[in-house]
Amino acid sequence: MDSLPLPLLVVIFVAAAAVVWVAGIQLSKATDVIDARLHLGSALGGLIVLAVATNLPEIAITVSAAVSGNLDVAVGNILGGIALQTVVLVILDAFGKRGRGIKPLTYRAASLTLVLEGLVVVAVLAVVIAGSQLPDGLEVLRLTPDVVLIAALWIVGLLLVQRAGSHLPWHEDGRAPDASSKPQKSGKKMSTKKAFVVFSLSALATLVAGVVLERSGDAASSQIGLSGVLFGATVLALATSLPEISTGLQAIRQGDDNLAISDIFGGNAFLPTLFLLATVISGSAVLPRANAADIYLTALAALLTLVYVVGLIFRPQRRLIGMGVDSFVVLALYAVGIGGLFAISA
Repeated sequence: MDSLPLPLLVVIFVAAAAVVWVAGIQLSKATDVIDARLHLGSALGGLIVLAVATNLPEIAITVSAAVSGNLDVAVGNILGGIALQTVVLVILDAFGKRGRGIKPLTYRAASLTLVLEGLVVVAVLAVVIAGSQLPDGLEVLRLTPDVVLIAALWIVGLLLVQRAGSHLPWHEDGRAPDASSKPQKSGKKMSTKKAFVVFSLSALATLVAGVVLERSGDAASSQIGLSGVLFGATVLALATSLPEISTGLQAIRQGDDNLAISDIFGGNAFLPTLFLLATVISGSAVLPRANAADIYLTALAALLTLVYVVGLIFRPQRRLIGMGVDSFVVLALYAVGIGGLFAISA
């Protein structure tokens, strides 16, 4: 796409964004049905089904980069967007439900299961930072210890969330007594077969359009002269977060606040597991390729996640400029963090 003129690249970018948006809405509706039919629950459904589907573009790009040996692209693509995907919760909090008397998102969706999901994200990101400091040459059977540990943590996290969804030795299985009630599933109007068909087609559309977003955006940034790191962490990261935004807003409108948060936490915990795939394909250590900006954004993502974990525990009721206090803090920290990113990239 590098040879295409800038106006055409903008048109392609916007068209792909529209496809991703519409597909994301359908993904949320289909996941709502699948959760009900398979008895997954909103947390586990968001952690596995929806999180993996909305990150299909990142999977395709990681595989492509690993096959071509361009591991820097794979690392930057995965780590560059996790912080902004956390900021998607700010958008969902501010625009998901509006009106007088509406409580913030973390107040409505508070549960120990979501707290657990957030802690899994922080644990995975901590291993990412540690793995980036390991030397090359630790490959055994096309694997390195850091990527194996990341994948193991993700699997353990899934098992813990599944257990938390079925039984916790807490009042009401860890749900806050006045949190939003479990939504009435709209899936009664959609058959299980249709739900899987809609989910598959929407996932395919998300995959194709997401890759087009990445490629057209990268080509446009090159022509504009914007730094690849800055563009990837801001404009491109926001564009590739459109599936999470559209699915999250749809989930909130369906009354499933937990699914909206779980999709974000689930996606952020899942993305680093792609380093395992990239390592197997390339046969080389991937995380040592991470640059200073990548590690900086990873640490920022962990900090933003912890803010929301605290919000889920303390459940602030106050709103500032239309969002919960925790979302306001996250937005402020992200703005300061992007300022630091400019300083690193200067």
